[in-house]
Amino acid sequence: MTFNPEPDVDADEIRGRVDEAIASNDVVLFMKGNRLMPQCGYSQRAVELISKHVEEFETLDVLPALPQYREALESHSGWETIPQTYANGEFIGGSDVLAELDERGELAAELGVE
Repeated sequence: MTFNPEPDVDADEIRGRVDEAIASNDVVLFMKGNRLMPQCGYSQRAVELISKHVEEFETLDVLPALPQYREALESHSGWETIPQTYANGEFIGGSDVLAELDERGELAAELGVE
């Protein structure tokens, strides 16, 4: 049996949530779980990397409607994997891309930090 807390959520509603979160936040992380309690190691790593450079950023838990979120996010980024980070409306990447950018000293600039 699969647990899905929002089984009746409409794909259009999820697309609207994704569009609004990307448009209305300087930095937003779509992740499994939340900032205080990530539900996978990749999401935890993304939170840690972003937190090194940005104090305030939005997180959105995709687990309640994972298939709908994957579809909505893929239309923005071309990726269906989670987590996904957006800064100033632009897709940056998942935790692996964040780690590479951080190693090269480029993550702060990608997140819009001067």
